[in-house]
Amino acid sequence: MKEILEKIRAEATEALSQAGVDLEAFRIKYLGKKGELTAVLRGMGNLSPEQRPVIGQFANKVRAEIEEMLQKKKEEAEEAAFGVSPDFDYTLPGFAPGSGGLHPITQMCYDLNDAFRSMGFEIFGGPEITSEYYAFDNLNFPPNHPARESMDTYWIEGHDTGTASDKLCLRPHLTGDSVRYMQTHKPPYRFVYPGRVYRNETTDSHHERAFFQYEALVVDKEFTFTAGKVMIKSILSKVFGKDVPVRMRAGFFPFVEPGFEIDMGCQICGGQGCSVCKHVGWIEIMPGGTPHPNVLRAAGLDPDEYTGFYVNVGLDRLVMMRYGIDDVRLFHSTDLKFLKQFC
Repeated sequence: MKEILEKIRAEATEALSQAGVDLEAFRIKYLGKKGELTAVLRGMGNLSPEQRPVIGQFANKVRAEIEEMLQKKKEEAEEAAFGVSPDFDYTLPGFAPGSGGLHPITQMCYDLNDAFRSMGFEIFGGPEITSEYYAFDNLNFPPNHPARESMDTYWIEGHDTGTASDKLCLRPHLTGDSVRYMQTHKPPYRFVYPGRVYRNETTDSHHERAFFQYEALVVDKEFTFTAGKVMIKSILSKVFGKDVPVRMRAGFFPFVEPGFEIDMGCQICGGQGCSVCKHVGWIEIMPGGTPHPNVLRAAGLDPDEYTGFYVNVGLDRLVMMRYGIDDVRLFHSTDLKFLKQFC
């Protein structure tokens, strides 16, 4: 009988060494009420009185060894499945998960969305990969405009030749999305379209190669320039919680006529002059103006019937003004120590 017990122990050891062994089936086969080890123990009544204690002691040893091997195999399986050591104390108090928060640029975008929605605007989003047709041709950019060159625009290799519709690039500005919207909707229009844009620029404290813009467009049969200025002041006062000085200077942009550079009083230095505002007390945050007749024609509208007002907000710079940050690169650095202060 001792030889039978040794055989059972050897078979059990071999079975547990196999990958993917069914542990419950193993327990039933060797340790269950009808298992092989139990059957051997039931036959001990046929042994002589001298053999019983010896075989009984050996049988208990074999059972203990098999149970120990089975328990160890279960712990290995649990650790592999859950990545938790069998020595882990489940009664210890847990650690509260860290709370996340919105990136300050995302939060500003949401705040602007709420502000424009309160004035009846729709939120629209366009693709980050666009074509020369939408990025330049539809916006009245002349064929030789420097913004079309690789020094300003990231053209996509393999799609940088051909017709204007085939020539693809990373979106250099949001304005092309306005024509996409107007071509698929009926006037009048009142919508905003936030998003990331890309330009081949030298980075410094107030320039980045990838940054965020927030553009708004109103197109209607009657919309005065004064109403556009009131809209700008209303949005800035809602975002900053106070009246913000605004000035508008004549500026040229192919997609507006007339066009303006729109500045706000620098919130970092209070208009006294600093490195961010180049020591003039004002910082440019958006171009704006009336949509150029050629842009309206590209959208399928009659410029003699419709007019409107564009604004293109530099979202990163607006966030700099809100929090008094003097370097735009910090927002894109993925430095959690910096970003957590806004959560």
